[in-house]
Amino acid sequence: MSERTPGLRERTRLAVQKEIAEAADALFVERGFEATTVDDIAAAVGMSQRSVFRYFATKEEIVLGKFDLVVDDMLAALRARPADEAVWTSLHRVFDVLVSLAEKPGHEEMVEPIHRVVFETPALLAGYLQKLQHMQDAVVTELRDRADAAGTPYAVDDPTPRALTAAAFGCLVAAQHSWLASGAKGSFADAVDRAMATVGPRP
Repeated sequence: MSERTPGLRERTRLAVQKEIAEAADALFVERGFEATTVDDIAAAVGMSQRSVFRYFATKEEIVLGKFDLVVDDMLAALRARPADEAVWTSLHRVFDVLVSLAEKPGHEEMVEPIHRVVFETPALLAGYLQKLQHMQDAVVTELRDRADAAGTPYAVDDPTPRALTAAAFGCLVAAQHSWLASGAKGSFADAVDRAMATVGPRP
């Protein structure tokens, strides 16, 4: 078994987390985040509140925890981009990871309602923006490593990698807002493309 292949225990844990998250998402959409208790979620999956907390530290993490899982995929996508590619283009393509998840067959019906729950619940939005900041920090480190490997390192006080990354993630959030404002009538990919094109050249 390779190091990248999860063992049986980890696969079982991930399967239970997925079951809890899907049940919770349905309740959050139906009742609202604040009106849904952990007891409600536990009852929906046939387990105790204590058991739910073995898989998620907080109710917020049931919604937001999935964002932690995509960081490695986003960094891998960034590393896979051509070394001489414009940074803005590389950042744009990194968001393909999020787009593919949003448009994954069988998930479309829940993506827009859950985005709306996150953006309309102050505690969730604050947590989400904090996770985006952690993603940005990881991306900035990767951009600096890429520049070092290319022999064109950024100076320690050069704001370029962080400024470009912050602008790109700002476009991502703007795309999410505009997509929700449209009632998710267009594709999320188009919303991201439009937002990115307002700041930088089209890829």
